[in-house]
Amino acid sequence: MNADVLKGGFANAPVDSAHAFRVLMNVMARPGTIEDLAGAVPPAPLSVAAGVLILTLCDPETPVALCGAVDCAAVRDWISFHVGAPVVAPEQAMFAVGRWEDLGVLDRFAIGTPEYPDRSATLIVEMDTLDSNGATLSGPGIKETSSLSLPDVAVFQKNAMLFPLGLDFYFTEGSRVAALPRTTKVVA
Repeated sequence: MNADVLKGGFANAPVDSAHAFRVLMNVMARPGTIEDLAGAVPPAPLSVAAGVLILTLCDPETPVALCGAVDCAAVRDWISFHVGAPVVAPEQAMFAVGRWEDLGVLDRFAIGTPEYPDRSATLIVEMDTLDSNGATLSGPGIKETSSLSLPDVAVFQKNAMLFPLGLDFYFTEGSRVAALPRTTKVVA
């Protein structure tokens, strides 16, 4: 095993993960909000925010799909060492990470079942730019409206129509994170 795999995890796991969990729950509860995540230094090309998210929300019982450039030995080994999460095909994933174009056809990810809508995948979309402008968001957690730069508005509109089924999304850029739950209505 490469010694670099041992680096980049939380320095103080209980405290760092608690801080990160609070940020992740806040952005999911308030779609369109962008916050900073810190505490980990994952291997490239995984962003700091995506690495912190994986360290916080994944464990050995959480299958993760790596799509595109993040599907490399350095990231696989880092996740294996720090989290123990199995790396699987997108169809079996509870979490998937990659750039929008690398995630591909979203129909291959689990959207839950009527009995268990929580058995859906959460996608971590690595973005070049994450801004509070673009598509207009409304719904739970949003007082009136908010805005967020999204890669494909039509896909998120279709996803919202599947509620209570559907996918949840985190968007990451560097150390920044935002979220879009399936309950959010999206207008171009």
